[in-house]
Amino acid sequence: MSSFKQTPLTCSGHTRPVVHLDFSDNTDYGYFLISACKDGKPMLRQGDTGDWIGTFEGHKGAVWGVALNKEATVAASGAADFEAKIWDAKTGGEVQSFQHKHIVKSVNFSRDSVFLATGSNEKLLRIFDLNKSAEAVTTFNGHTSGIKHVMFFQNDRRIISCADDKTVRIWDPLSGQEIHKMEFNAIPTSLEVSRDESIVTIAHGNCVSFWNAESLSKVNEVTVPTLVNTASLHRDKTMFVCGGEDLKMYKFDYTTGKEIESFKGHFGPVHCVRFSPDGELYASGSEDGTLRLWQTTIGKTYGLWKCVDKVGSPQDLHQQEITAI
Repeated sequence: MSSFKQTPLTCSGHTRPVVHLDFSDNTDYGYFLISACKDGKPMLRQGDTGDWIGTFEGHKGAVWGVALNKEATVAASGAADFEAKIWDAKTGGEVQSFQHKHIVKSVNFSRDSVFLATGSNEKLLRIFDLNKSAEAVTTFNGHTSGIKHVMFFQNDRRIISCADDKTVRIWDPLSGQEIHKMEFNAIPTSLEVSRDESIVTIAHGNCVSFWNAESLSKVNEVTVPTLVNTASLHRDKTMFVCGGEDLKMYKFDYTTGKEIESFKGHFGPVHCVRFSPDGELYASGSEDGTLRLWQTTIGKTYGLWKCVDKVGSPQDLHQQEITAI
């Protein structure tokens, strides 16, 4: 067992709760992280260090959902001003704006960055073609409460969504028809599709459940000692992390469901967590207005974390410590 202490990196800058985040894929310039905050100003950061790159300014209300395309060239955001916006991630400039009739809670790009999916408190899902007009090309009607998350999956052949009506639903993006509905005893608060698109991770109540993305059969379910707001599965499927109302970040063994470790770092409930594309760290956002970056393998030199040897006694015993610079 590692003798190191988890030393999270704190990313300041937001002034209100951080409610959502998203990573790009690895690019020629590393990978990037975008955060949504109730201060109305999404922020872009270098993913492995948390260094601030820029702020997207233009929304007139709390931002609830954000997305980066895989190449980190385009960003999207959804907000309480009833708008979803597309941004040039290199310049920070606004590219497009899509008007809705209620708060936009979630945004997500297709794999080729041609389409944008949105979910709102209108109880509707929409797909917009970014090469055409501001009118939705497809609208999905079926949820009976406000939508929390929406994502393309199954190689863009399907849309998956969750809502306050305690359901997760699968949709055909061409026809707009509902294909499958999964019902839960508690509101699904978090939805993640693994990077290889084989597993869907859902947080609900004090549980995190895992579902086969093709058959939609349950693969595993783990009970967590708090109400869970968010969960993320590691790319190698050996572990998952989650957080919620007790301010802690938890790490569990994916196969056995046993808790590996837990840490306190935030000073408010944890609203969102995601693993980086290389799996070396995970980022969390909280009611306390901060983003924090956590090492997956504590004690490994990576990003701003440096592992050093210190002489510990006259007997030439050595003590290792991890520092964040």
